[in-house]
Amino acid sequence: MGTIPIVELKRVSQIYGSGKRRFTAIQGVNLLLYEGEFVALVGPSGCGKSTLLRIITGLERPSAGQVLYRGEPVRGVNPRATIVFQTFALFPWLTVQGNVEVALAARRVPEKERVARALDLLDRVGLDGFEGAYPRELSGGMRQKVGFARAMAVEPELLCMDEPFSALDVLSGAALRGDLLELWTSGKIPTKAILMVTHNIEEAVVLADRIVVMDKDPGRIVAELAVGLPHPRRQKDPRFAAVVDQVYAALAGQTQPEHVELGSAPGGPGRPRALPDVTVGAIAGLLEQLAQAPGGRADLYRLSEDLKLGSDQLLRATEAVELLGFATVAQGDITLTPLGETFAEAGILVRKEMFASRIRRLPIFRWLLDLLGVAEDGRLRREVVERALELEFPQDVADRQIETIVNWGRYAEVLAYDDAAEVLYLEPAGTSATAA
Repeated sequence: MGTIPIVELKRVSQIYGSGKRRFTAIQGVNLLLYEGEFVALVGPSGCGKSTLLRIITGLERPSAGQVLYRGEPVRGVNPRATIVFQTFALFPWLTVQGNVEVALAARRVPEKERVARALDLLDRVGLDGFEGAYPRELSGGMRQKVGFARAMAVEPELLCMDEPFSALDVLSGAALRGDLLELWTSGKIPTKAILMVTHNIEEAVVLADRIVVMDKDPGRIVAELAVGLPHPRRQKDPRFAAVVDQVYAALAGQTQPEHVELGSAPGGPGRPRALPDVTVGAIAGLLEQLAQAPGGRADLYRLSEDLKLGSDQLLRATEAVELLGFATVAQGDITLTPLGETFAEAGILVRKEMFASRIRRLPIFRWLLDLLGVAEDGRLRREVVERALELEFPQDVADRQIETIVNWGRYAEVLAYDDAAEVLYLEPAGTSATAA
């Protein structure tokens, strides 16, 4: 690893919108990336990982702070960096070879040289013999290999990857990770450093030399962990499990006092807390699993394996049970509270009553129920609620908040939703689980 950074971010922030609709995607990020390093960015959805990639490659200009590449400010698109996205982004009307050559044509590489370089790259990624095939004829893993070959065709010093394996099935993803690692460790690609965004913690530990952990609201770096294990890495190795455990601990953090956990209501003082995008079924499943663990306590990494949940899904469910007061988190372990234990052991109606009682405490639910209480006929159009939430959250987050509110509210029978009319309304008196 070099001693002079290829990339240096100094107090980088990115703010979208203006006035009351301002949203801070990332705030005050400092980051160094050195030659010879493979770095993984992990963190919950919405923490700004992809935004950082776009800023580093020059696809976006930050609102504040400085981005340096080999000591020079990045102005416009960085010609020495490229991105591989999670979608294959191939031109369906071009052959495999044509899709690789198009990147070289954009750099005005002569045709004869384009052909030779494209064929060489396809051979390196294991696609020799498929030069004349079209994307529709290839598997997902093969299409992503074409994406890698195209990205490497311009011989980038810095290869950035945004969830490059997430669209693949488990076996294809594992095979392509192995192929990439072989190319990187053997020096068969000209790339000097790799920066990868992923939700998959195990994937980060398999590939990366260093893992940068981010948190959201606003997006920021909360920890950096050196992996320090030789390749190839075995997931059953206790040292591997220990690193994964460290990452889970950094991501999950520690349960905070109630006033911090709950946040504030939309439009109120302080920052509102978004509800985690998770179903009631996932919440109940997590609590039931914990109830079977000794002392109601479990290691998050082991839970991910036991529940067959991705790390991002598990962390959203963990955030939800914390928010509802059903469990607490510390040092990578999650522990049932007495309330959570009661919920896990209760029948259907008691669970509904408990869930209704807990969500009524959440500021975002209190705010909405108050609005419905004073609305005509206790009804509000979805677009009205969504517009109000967009003053606090980005549009896509506001849309997901409505979905979660409806999912949780319907289960608890504290509110209802007319899908056809797109209207939220209060449950008639005497019909809710709490009234029952």
